[in-house]
Formats: sequence, structure tokens, C-alpha cells
Amino acid sequence: MEPSTRPPAVRESPLASLPAWLRRPIGKASELSTVQRIIKQRQIHTICEEGRCPNRGECYAQKTASFLLMGPVCTRACAFCQVDKGHAPMPLDPDEPRKVAEAVHLLGLRYVVLTSVARDDLPDQGAGWFARTIATIREMNPDTAIEVLTPDFWGGSAGEARQRERIATVVQATPACYNHNIETVRRLQGPVRRGAKYDRSLRVLQLVKELNPAIPTKSGLMLGHGETEAEILEAMQDLRSIHCDRLTLGQYMRPSLAHLPVQKYWTPEEFDRLGEMARELGFAHVRSGPLVRSSYHAGEEA
Repeated sequence: MEPSTRPPAVRESPLASLPAWLRRPIGKASELSTVQRIIKQRQIHTICEEGRCPNRGECYAQKTASFLLMGPVCTRACAFCQVDKGHAPMPLDPDEPRKVAEAVHLLGLRYVVLTSVARDDLPDQGAGWFARTIATIREMNPDTAIEVLTPDFWGGSAGEARQRERIATVVQATPACYNHNIETVRRLQGPVRRGAKYDRSLRVLQLVKELNPAIPTKSGLMLGHGETEAEILEAMQDLRSIHCDRLTLGQYMRPSLAHLPVQKYWTPEEFDRLGEMARELGFAHVRSGPLVRSSYHAGEEA
């Protein structure tokens, strides 16, 4: 029998068939390497790197970055997210707040976003860690504005009462903006956000406004999971009904073949139209585009 002359099978990449508008250069190598060196030296993490954000080079050049607190392992298993999951999270590093503050200082960051993995294993699910890190950054960088992007802080038998306490802990640290993403429309919460609930996420933003109406609130959706324009409009209306001030709309891009497949690539023109709809609903700041992410140009909203 003659040996096969067919080439070996090539494993399909989830990025192989991206539309042209989703392809962009990653940024200057010098800007990326400077940030990566400082981060690695301190053994801290950024969602920019852990999530392979397509905008990280641009954001670094504009002196903004998003730090991922409490380690790189999440206790939840959202089907869209590239952050590590499925095994025991790391113990908290008691020096992490100081290391993040040092990195902010060395990079000369004017605007910082603090986010985290979900840490359902911790008694306060990390709320106190956010507050401690905010305070430490301000000690060393008093002119740097700090936005938070938190989990829903839900867990344990006390449920909503404990959630309010945890959110209050972060609110009392007076961040420049409080962000919590609903991620997708109501119908798709189950398959996309395992362990999260649509109304629970709305409640996070509602509680922030009840506790301190002066703090701007923000949320975001990833499009491409099979949602309709009518469902997106409904989600935006739900956010405005609880006085959410800011909104981001971006395209879901499948991190790997193990993640949810993309159902649709929304065009730049469709994002423009959705952005106009959001502004008409009364959002004070709207970022809507294929490559928009939660912290994209966040510093311009301060």
C-alpha cells in the first residue's frame, strides 16, 4: 500500500476565520515588555494578560492597566472566560496590595482598574481585599484614579444580606467607578455565566447606588452568543432602570475550542447603532465596538 500523501490534519484555530475588523496589531513590543517585566517581577497578575485582551498595548501606552487580584484561578466556570479555573485557588499573597501599588507607581499609571477572579472560598469573597488594595495604591499614588470591576460577592447561607455587606466594604473605599458586568442578555445567562444570575448582577449595581449615589456605576455585555437586538435593548433598559451610568458593548471572541463558539460577529455598523440606542436611553458614557472591553478607555470617563 502506498503511504498517504495527504498533509497531516491541522487543528483549527478559533481565530482563523475572524472578520477583518477584529484583526489588529497587538501594540509596540517595548510597551508590552515593560509592563510584563514589572508584573512578572512582583508575581502579580493583570486581566490584560490573563485574558489576552486585544487592546492591552494601546492601554499600556495610554497609562492605564487592569490588575487581577487574588491570584489567577477562579472558583467559577463561566463558559466564555479564558481565566484559569477548575482547581483550587491560590492562598492570598499578603504583599499583593503593596506589589500592585508599586507597579502602579513604576508604570506611572494615571488610571487603574482593579478586578479579580471570583473567590467564593473566602469568607468575604475578597471584598476586603479590594478595599485594602485601593487604600495601599492611594498611599503611594494619591493622584491615580481607581475603578473596580468586582464579582457579584454572592455566596453562603446569608445570601443577599452578606452580598450587601461585601459591596458596602468596597463602596466605602470610594472607587472612581464601580463596574460589574452582566455579560449577556437574560435568556443566555445560564449557558454563558455558570454560577451567576442576571437579577443578582443587576442587584450589585443597584446596591452601589443605594449605598453611595455619587459613585458612577458601569456594566458591559459581550455580543455574539446568539442574542437578538431586542434582547440587547431590554438589557440596556434594565441597566438604566437601576441608574447604571456607563456601558460597554464588545464582541465575544472565542479564546479556544474548549470555550463557547461564536454565534455571530456583529459588524462595526451594528455596534454604532447599538451605541446610539444606549445614548438615547441616557447612559452618560458608552463604548460600543467589536474590540471594546470592560476597561477600554476607562480613564477617559473619569
